[in-house]
Amino acid sequence: MTDNAPDNAPDGDPASSDTAEPLLIADSLTAGYIPGVHILNDCSLTLADGELVGIIGPNGAGKSTLVKAMFGLVNIREGEVRLRGEDITNMKAHSLVSRGIGYVPQNNNVFPALTILENLEMGVYLKPKMFAERYEVVGDMFPRLVERADQRAGSLSGGERQMLAMGRALMMNPSVLLLDEPSAGLSPALQDEVFVRCHKINKAGVSIVMVEQNASRCLQICDRGYVLDQGANAYTGTGSELLKDPKVIELYLGTLVKDHQD
Repeated sequence: MTDNAPDNAPDGDPASSDTAEPLLIADSLTAGYIPGVHILNDCSLTLADGELVGIIGPNGAGKSTLVKAMFGLVNIREGEVRLRGEDITNMKAHSLVSRGIGYVPQNNNVFPALTILENLEMGVYLKPKMFAERYEVVGDMFPRLVERADQRAGSLSGGERQMLAMGRALMMNPSVLLLDEPSAGLSPALQDEVFVRCHKINKAGVSIVMVEQNASRCLQICDRGYVLDQGANAYTGTGSELLKDPKVIELYLGTLVKDHQD
């Protein structure tokens, strides 16, 4: 399958052709949850400073496992992850947060018993003195969080919870934000709002790796995309290239994108 990829190998990435090393590299990762069972098989990804990179593919392809592995939540058995040239492979999550990586999981991504304000305070538990400055910045991005600061997170809608989860991750002023299916379970209108927010966060200077089931919408806003299949890189290219690639459409995007292009 990979022989037909538009820009198959990780070496074909625009980011990896630069003389300077990309901001974040996942290099030939083999990883899994159970000893002896690999979910990722020689899987690679690069993220340049300022990029928004999307990861798409069928269910069970290893998309979420890849971002979890980069965030130290899945054991990497082979390969390495580097941030600004530093080896951060299998580093604990709190160490990665302190180095400028934020992560928003798909589920259980807020503290439901705490208020919105308290959730945001938890976002800077490593550096509480940053709270006032970051609260103002995050409040500008998500004004509804400030308006409802005293409301318990458990009473929020799915879309509002997702905004809060992203806002909390941004409290530590990360340079990299890893998003695991931010639009999952949301209505089409709320999905659009999530993608608009992600684009805005990226334009504010945060580099983003986004796992998405809504493949066509993801590819519309990302600079580059990776298609994973069975834990390995199947295709990679710019978002627009992947949206138009006949084999990617046939195998992964279905009739939705075909209709969009007609």
